[in-house]
Amino acid sequence: MKISCRHRFIALVSVCVLACSANIVPAADDPLPSWQDGKTRQAIMDFVRKVTEAESPDFVVEAKRIATFDNDGTLWAEQPMYFQACFVFDRIKALARQHPEWETKEPFASVLKGDLKAALAGGERGVLEMVMATHAGMTTGEFEQIVRDWIASAKHPVTRRPFAGMVYQPMLELLDYLRANGFKTFIFSGGGIEFMRPWTEKVYGIPPEQVFGSSVKTRFELRYDKPVLVRLPEINFIDDKAGKAVAIQQHIGRRPIAAFGNSDGDLQMLQWTAAGPGPGFCLLVHHTDAEREWAYDRQSDIGRLDQGLDEAKAKGWTVVDMKNDWKEIYPK
Repeated sequence: MKISCRHRFIALVSVCVLACSANIVPAADDPLPSWQDGKTRQAIMDFVRKVTEAESPDFVVEAKRIATFDNDGTLWAEQPMYFQACFVFDRIKALARQHPEWETKEPFASVLKGDLKAALAGGERGVLEMVMATHAGMTTGEFEQIVRDWIASAKHPVTRRPFAGMVYQPMLELLDYLRANGFKTFIFSGGGIEFMRPWTEKVYGIPPEQVFGSSVKTRFELRYDKPVLVRLPEINFIDDKAGKAVAIQQHIGRRPIAAFGNSDGDLQMLQWTAAGPGPGFCLLVHHTDAEREWAYDRQSDIGRLDQGLDEAKAKGWTVVDMKNDWKEIYPK
């Protein structure tokens, strides 16, 4: 009788354990499954470990665990042109009926003809003219909705994937890994702040108040007794190169302990991070995979990585070899 009761007790416990286990999602053993085993992955995990373990001499309290990321070329692709340029071109086509003068006025005429190389031949001045024509003269709410609609439907001109599907799976895992270890993640990009904020929380898990970029001036108005913010055709701030370090100080007020970029436009952000008084981690994404993505660095007009490569070698920063360090590029 005692044996029978014991068996029934064990069986009952087993049933309860199985029933409970059905509702438990096992913790992932590998927080970075799309990263190849090797020194790059190990460098990331070693840094996180040393700043988060309480007994470590390099321990950093959560309030100071700030990580800043570039966007174009670091969190999502940037070839064959910056994605915001694709947005600008699409907006020119959408607004063309309201601007018949664009049929003969450059650089708009070239965009409407599909000659994007000619449209960009005017350099920074021509790009600025197109940005002002398509990004200003509306309220911030109107612009936000335009961006939301575009990001939900537009597709990359080469891969035909949605632009939100051109994000890097290994970097999504890295963002999650850092946040799981008490880091606060920010974006500092040369791209437009109002262009990024409508979708970064859904795509990256980074809320709009932690996203900073280049901006146009904005003015408060009352329209039909309703307060609105109107976007003006004037540049307010360029969040690139030295501007990134300035923006970090202005908006966060803390020096990051980790910074992630991919180009010379991110160099000063990494330098500012590396110069901090405590432990610091700097990483550059090196685009080396011509088969799964694009291969470019020192001579590229987009995302040029020249001085950054030299600085990384001299300072011992971590450089991602995309071809060899990443198992996957984009989410499946």
